[in-house]
Amino acid sequence: MSFIELISKLFGNKSQRDMREVKPYVDKIKAAYAEIDNLSNDELRKRSADLMALIQERVSGQKNRIKELKTGIEELEIDKREKVYSEIDKLEKEIKELYKQTLLEVLPQAFAIVKSTARRFAENETIEVTATEMDRDLAADSRFDFVEIAGDKAIYRNHWTAGGNEITWDMVHYDVQLIGGVVLHEGKIAEMATGEGKTLVATLPVFLNALTHEGVHIVTVNDYLAKRDSEWMGPIYMFHGLTVDCIDKHKPNSDERRRAYACDITFGTNNEFGFDYLRDNMAISPLDLVQRGHNFAIVDEVDSVLIDDARTPLIISGPVPKDEEQFYDEYKHRVELLVRSQQSLTTQYLTEAKTKMGSADEKEREAGELALFRSFKGMPKNKALIKFLSETGNKVRLQKTEEFYLQENEKNMHVATDPLYFVIDEKNKTIELTDKGIDTLTGNTEDPQFFVLPDVGSEIAEVEQDSSLSAEVKQQKKDEILSNYAIKSERVHTVHQLLKAYTLFEKDVDYIIDNNEVKIVDEQTGRIMEGRRWSDGLHQAVEAKENVKVEGATQTFATITLQNYFRMYNKLAGMTGTAETEAGEFWNIYKLDVVVIPTNRPIAREDMNDRIYRTKREKYNAVIDEIVRLRDEGRPVLVGTTSVEISELLKRMLDLRHINCQVLNAKLHQHEAEVVAEAGRKGVVTIATNMAGRGTDIKLTAEVKEAGGLAIIGTERHESRRVDRQLRGRSGRQGDPGSSVFYVSLEDDLMRMFGSERIAGLMDRMGFQEGEMIEHQMISNSIERAQKKVEENNFGIRKRLIEYDDVMNQQRNLIYAKRRHALMGERIGVDITNMIYDTAEGIIQTARDTMDYENLGFEVMQVFAMEVPFDEDTLHNTKTDKLVDMLAQAAIETFKRRMDKLMTVANPVIQNVYKEKGAMYENILVPITDGKKVYNIAINLKEAAETESKLVVKEFEKRMILYVIDDEWKEHLRQLDDLKQSVQNASYEQKDPLLIYKLESFNIFQQMLDSFNRRAIAILLRGQIPTQAPQGVQQAAAQQRSDYSHYRTQKDAVQRAAQASGQAAAASRDTREQARPEPIRVDKKPRPNDPCPCGSGKKYKQCHGRLE
Repeated sequence: MSFIELISKLFGNKSQRDMREVKPYVDKIKAAYAEIDNLSNDELRKRSADLMALIQERVSGQKNRIKELKTGIEELEIDKREKVYSEIDKLEKEIKELYKQTLLEVLPQAFAIVKSTARRFAENETIEVTATEMDRDLAADSRFDFVEIAGDKAIYRNHWTAGGNEITWDMVHYDVQLIGGVVLHEGKIAEMATGEGKTLVATLPVFLNALTHEGVHIVTVNDYLAKRDSEWMGPIYMFHGLTVDCIDKHKPNSDERRRAYACDITFGTNNEFGFDYLRDNMAISPLDLVQRGHNFAIVDEVDSVLIDDARTPLIISGPVPKDEEQFYDEYKHRVELLVRSQQSLTTQYLTEAKTKMGSADEKEREAGELALFRSFKGMPKNKALIKFLSETGNKVRLQKTEEFYLQENEKNMHVATDPLYFVIDEKNKTIELTDKGIDTLTGNTEDPQFFVLPDVGSEIAEVEQDSSLSAEVKQQKKDEILSNYAIKSERVHTVHQLLKAYTLFEKDVDYIIDNNEVKIVDEQTGRIMEGRRWSDGLHQAVEAKENVKVEGATQTFATITLQNYFRMYNKLAGMTGTAETEAGEFWNIYKLDVVVIPTNRPIAREDMNDRIYRTKREKYNAVIDEIVRLRDEGRPVLVGTTSVEISELLKRMLDLRHINCQVLNAKLHQHEAEVVAEAGRKGVVTIATNMAGRGTDIKLTAEVKEAGGLAIIGTERHESRRVDRQLRGRSGRQGDPGSSVFYVSLEDDLMRMFGSERIAGLMDRMGFQEGEMIEHQMISNSIERAQKKVEENNFGIRKRLIEYDDVMNQQRNLIYAKRRHALMGERIGVDITNMIYDTAEGIIQTARDTMDYENLGFEVMQVFAMEVPFDEDTLHNTKTDKLVDMLAQAAIETFKRRMDKLMTVANPVIQNVYKEKGAMYENILVPITDGKKVYNIAINLKEAAETESKLVVKEFEKRMILYVIDDEWKEHLRQLDDLKQSVQNASYEQKDPLLIYKLESFNIFQQMLDSFNRRAIAILLRGQIPTQAPQGVQQAAAQQRSDYSHYRTQKDAVQRAAQASGQAAAASRDTREQARPEPIRVDKKPRPNDPCPCGSGKKYKQCHGRLE
C-alpha cells in the first residue's frame, strides 16, 4: 500500500471529505422541509417574506449609517471627506459579512421553501394564493402566461412557455441536488453528470442569495439557454415575490436592460455581462449605466467560460485612421511562393528519407533519418509524412534523431534546419524564418535587410558616440532608426502571421468560410464562434490567404478578459459536467474548489478501452464497421469528430454503404435542436463535431434502453480530457444503459505530437500488421498521459497570456475607479486633492534634481496658474516633503478661490434665469473656459438655483475629469497594444518579452497618470465663466442615453489602437447573439377597453395599459 493510499484510507479521499462537510446542511434542510412542506401556500410565501425581512433587519443599522454619512458629506471640507469615505467602505464590508452569516443561518429554510414550491408545482395543475401587487402586475404583463387573477386570489399554473416551447413543471429536488445547491452557495464548482439537473440545482442558491435583493447573476454560454432558463425557472422565483429578467432579451444600453439588472435575479450570457461592464465604463452620464454591484454569479458550463475563454478579451473598438498601412495583401504572394518552395523541398527530403533509411550502409541510413527530420521540421502536417511515420519503426527513428539535435541546448540544430526556408513548431504553433527563407522573401528588393530587424541598441549607441554630430542631428538620426525599426517590425510580424495562416490553420478544421467571411470554429465544441477574431493580425492573414476582404485594424476603447471580469464578483460559483481535470487551474486562478456531486442513480454506461490503429484509413474503416454492427442491434449511435472535414468524410463513407445518417457541425449548426431530438431513437446514426458534447441532452425511448442504450463512438482523442468526457457523458444519463469507445490512430494530431514512444515501439515489437488493432488499459492510460501533457502546455500558455492582461487589469481598475467617482460625483473632491498632491510631488522632484528655480516658476504657472509659494532659498534648503506640502496647499487654496469665484459669477445669472424662465427651462448650458477652449456644461436649472450654483462647480469638475481621463486612457491603450506587439521581438535578443512588457507598461502608465493629472488640473484651475447676460443663456437638451451604434464590439484578442472622434458612440452593433428560430406565438395582450387582467376592475387602458 502506497503512502497516498494509506492517507486516503485513514482520512478519506477529497470527495468523501467534501460530502462529510456538506452532510450536516443536507440533514438540516430535510428537517426544515418536514415542517415547511406542511404550510399552506400563503404561509409558504409568508415564510419567504419573513426571511427577506430578517436579512434586511440584520443590516439596517449599517445601511442607515451609510445613508446618514452620505447625506452630510458635501458640507465637509475636501480634506475631511476621505475619513468619511473610509468609514463608508468599512460599513459596506460589514454588510457583506452580515449577509454571509445570515444566509448560512437561513439556508435550510430557504432550500426547503424552494423544494416545497417545486413539489407543489409538480403535483398540482394550479396553485391558489392571496393576490399581491406583484401577482397583479405579472397577470397584466403579456410576457407571462402562468398566472391569472380571480378576485382577491392569484392562480398560478404549472405549465408555461419557455424557449418557445410549452413546458409542464415536473421536477422536485433530489438529495444529491441539495448537496449541489450547498456547494454552489459556498462559492465552489459543482461537477454534476449529464441529466442530473444542473439548472434545477441552481434554483436553491439563487433563491437564497436573491433574498438580499443585492442581485444574483446566472451566466450561460449562449443566449438561447439564458432566455430559456429565465423563462423555465422564473415562475418558481416570482411565486415568492422575487423579480427575474434576462439581459439578452433587451438591447444594450436600454432602459429595459437597466431594469433587468435591477432585478433580484438576472440571466445572461458571459459576453453580454462583460460588454455591459465595458459600456458602463465608457458612460458619459449616469443614465448610461445599466449594471449595479457584482454580488454573486453562478456560471453554467464554467470550464468553457473560465478556462477555454479565460484569455479571450471582450473589446469595444473603433476604426483606425486610414494612414495605418496593412501589408497582408502586399506580402501574401511572396509567402505563397515561400510555402510552395518549402513544400517542394520537404517532399524531396521525404523521398530521400524513404530511399536511404532502408539502406544497408549506416551512414546512408543516418542521412535518411536527417532528411526525415528536416521534412518533419519543415512541414509536420504533410499527409505523406504522417502516413510514412505510422509505418513500423519510423516514428521511433525520427524521435531518436530529434533527441540528438535537441541535446546540448540545440547546439547542432542549425545543421538540420539551415537548408529549410522556415522551421515549424507545431506544438506551440510558432514559425521561425531561416536565413535562406529571409533571402527568398527579400528577392530583388533594393534593401538586402528588408525583412531583418535592425539592432536598435547598437545603432543608437553609434550615433551617441559620434562627437561630430550636433544634438539636433543626433536626435534626427535616432528618430530615423526607431522609425525604420517600427516599419520592419510590422513587416516581419505580417510575414510570420501569413506563414502561420498558410501552414498551421486549415479550412474546415480551424475555420470555415461563410458569406465571404472567415469564421472561427471552436475547437472545444465545434460550433462557429460568431464575432470572434484571432488576435495580433492572424485573422487578417487568414482573410488574405482565403482571398476574402481583409478587415481593417481597430482602435481599442475598452477591453477586459472574461477571467478578470468574473474575478470582480464578491462570490463566484460554477457548475459543469467536467471540471475535475482542471481543478488545479480553477484553484490557482480563481480560488474555486471543485466538488464532484454523486449521481442520483449509479452510472450504467460501459466505457471501453481505446482501440488503436496504425493509420487513419484503417481507423475510419473500423468505425464504419462498428456503426453498422450497432445499428443492426437497434441502438442509436452518436459519432463524435474533431472537425467539419472528418464529419463530412464519415458521411460520405456511410453513404457508400447506403446508411442514412444526420450530420451536425459548424456548417449545419442551425439544425442542432432537430438533430439532437432524433439522436436517441432506434437505429439513428448521428455524426457530430464536439458540439454534441456540451449543452445537449439526448433522451432515449424504452425500446432503445432495452437494446443497450446510446452508443458513443469517438473518432479521435481530443487534446483536452474534458471534451472526451463531455462526449461520453451524452450516454448513460440518469442511470440509462449505454457504451462509449474511442478509436485512435498513430496519425492523429494528439498521438503525433504528444503520444508516447512506448505505444509506437510496442506496436513495432509486437509486429502489428495493417488493419490490426491494439486494445489495452495500459494504452488508454498512456493516451490520457499525453492529454495531460497538452493540458499542462495549454495551461502554461493561458497563464502567460493572462499575466499580460493582469498588468492592464491593475491599471484598468485604478482608471475605472477614478472615472466612476467623476461620473457619479462621489469622492471627486478627494480625487482632485490627490491629483494636486501627486502633480506637486512630480514638479518638486524635478526642481530638486535640477535646482532650477526659474523653470519651477514656469512649470507651476503652466499647471497651477499661480506663482511659486516660496523663494529660491527655500527650494535649496527645505526638505522635499515640506516643499510638496507647501506647493500642494497653495494650489488647493487657489483651486478653492477659483471655484468660489466661479459660483459667485454664475449664481446671479442662474437665479435670474430660474426666476424668469424656470417654468420653460429644465436644463441650461453654462459656458466655462480655461482660456483656450469653451466647454458648455449642461446643468439642471432648478437644482443649480437651489444649491446656489454649487452644482455648476461639481458638473464642471465631473465633465473635465471625464473628458481628460477618456482621452488619456484611449491613447494609453493604443500604446499598450503597440508595446505588446513590439516586445515579442525581444525573444530574438534572448530577453523575456513579459518582463520587458511589465517594466515598460508601468513607465507608460506613470506617464499617462502624470499627463492626466496635469491636464485636468490646468483646466480646473483656469476655469471661469465669460461675462454673459441672462438673456444669452441657452437651453440644454434633456439628458439622453448615449448612442453606441458607431462602434464595434467583438470577442477578440487585443487590437490595434488609434484616435477616434468620440467615445460615446462605441459598441458598433448589437452584441447579442442572433436569435435562433422559435415557434411564433402571439401574446394574449388585452385590448384597451378590456378589463385589466390584474383584477382591479378598471379598463386596461386606465390601469396597466398606461405603462406601455
